[in-house]
Amino acid sequence: MKKALKAIPKFKTEAEERAFWETHDSTEYVDWSTAQQIRFPNLKPSTQAISLRLPVALLEQIKVEANRRDVPYQSLIKVWLAEKAEQEQGGRSRANKSFHPTAARERL
Repeated sequence: MKKALKAIPKFKTEAEERAFWETHDSTEYVDWSTAQQIRFPNLKPSTQAISLRLPVALLEQIKVEANRRDVPYQSLIKVWLAEKAEQEQGGRSRANKSFHPTAARERL
């Protein structure tokens, strides 16, 4: 016999919804056994452009390493930054789950 599911509350903001799901078990609200896999082919992770001043010698070193790996140097910088951020946090949590350094490293 299936257990009765709780009604999902209405949220005023994404932040409110995020806070709710961080503290509640989704299996009390959703029957995941009936879930279907779907694709979002045009969905792109949220990013923000920044300006970063680097010493010319450092940038050249990065470009040489990126060229050796046959990847764009900006992608290599993102991978290295994500790896360092994860290392500094001890792997406890990820601020941006859409960019996972291991998955990105596999692409490199």
